[in-house]
Amino acid sequence: MEKTKVSLFGKMKNWFVEMKAELKRVVWPSFAKIRQNTFIVLVYVFLVGVVIWVLDWLFTSGMNLLINR
Repeated sequence: MEKTKVSLFGKMKNWFVEMKAELKRVVWPSFAKIRQNTFIVLVYVFLVGVVIWVLDWLFTSGMNLLINR
């Protein structure tokens, strides 16, 4: 059996056809769900930032107490 060689452009066309078919099967979230998830992510980013800020302040204060004894 001989394998037929597919050209580069044939491979690219096949990839785009398969990608388009796959994207048709995707269940896209609603705008309300996107807004809700974005809000949740922003809240968690803010909370993690506050935790890092507090830890940084505590460690800096602790180091200053040890150094300036």
